[in-house]
Amino acid sequence: MSLRNVLVTGASTPLGERLIWRLLEDSRVNSVVAACDEHEPLAIPENDRLKMVAVDMRKQRRIHSLLFGVAKEWCVDTLVHTAHEESAIKEGAKVRQHNVESLRSILSFAERHPSIKRLVIRSFGEVYQVQRDLPVLIGEDHPLNMNSGAPQFVRDRVEADLTACARMGLSSLQIVVLRMAEILAPSSGSQMFDYLQSVMCFRPVGYDPMLNFLSLEDAAASLQRAIHQNEQGVFNVPGADTLPLSKTIQRWGRVSVPTPETVLSAIYRVRRVVRGAEFRYGMNRRRFHYSGVLDGRRAMEVLKYIPSYPIDWPLSDIGAAES
Repeated sequence: MSLRNVLVTGASTPLGERLIWRLLEDSRVNSVVAACDEHEPLAIPENDRLKMVAVDMRKQRRIHSLLFGVAKEWCVDTLVHTAHEESAIKEGAKVRQHNVESLRSILSFAERHPSIKRLVIRSFGEVYQVQRDLPVLIGEDHPLNMNSGAPQFVRDRVEADLTACARMGLSSLQIVVLRMAEILAPSSGSQMFDYLQSVMCFRPVGYDPMLNFLSLEDAAASLQRAIHQNEQGVFNVPGADTLPLSKTIQRWGRVSVPTPETVLSAIYRVRRVVRGAEFRYGMNRRRFHYSGVLDGRRAMEVLKYIPSYPIDWPLSDIGAAES
């Protein structure tokens, strides 16, 4: 297998940085181009195999300059697109440009690029519909959340995912879409991480759904696996931790407070206003009622991905948390 030259967008995010560290340690990778947000420099020391570039992913011209400038000079053959607005409360045209239009530009330019042959896209488990009459174990053919009234946080993720899937089989590129479980880590767009920052965590009385969480290390490992394969398609990427909502709260060392449904949205609306928090109960209502866990069998069979790095829980012993 020939050595890979890889371009990573969203390089200055926690996931991007973790992936770049892995690629620099990977003997199968010749060089890495790291496209960082203009205001978030990469916290990785200089390396002869690493080229860092600041790029505003909302601007088509900057993306074109990235691909037909440094990416062409460094003979990039694999592009890993992880850049995405992580905030659940930011909305509007600029956010959509970052989330959706940047991917459209990347697809268009990469198809005309002289050396890029493979495109790996970080997508999200949030694209799936979760409801009472749907399976708990979510396969790649599970219905997507096509609700036009969903928050932009969800709509953009679904649109970007479908934009990539629509090009599979029609494009000259090998396109891989990784629908990742929620990465339970700071600065990763995790609604649950924000939720767990409160001492008391309010949840709907009478419900205790199963949740699955992905560590940064496993998320980066799945991208690394996808870089080195030749298959294309959609793959679910679950994490190593599957547990009920109540145990999630306990393992984080928080107090679980069963609460009537009617007041939960108001409680977390006030929390956002007072603390500038990100968690939106309305957006998470269904997953707080009904279980939904990604089925990772296809990723295991094709990409050889197996979640191997559990979450570093503050309280790893559930029994200790309950005592």
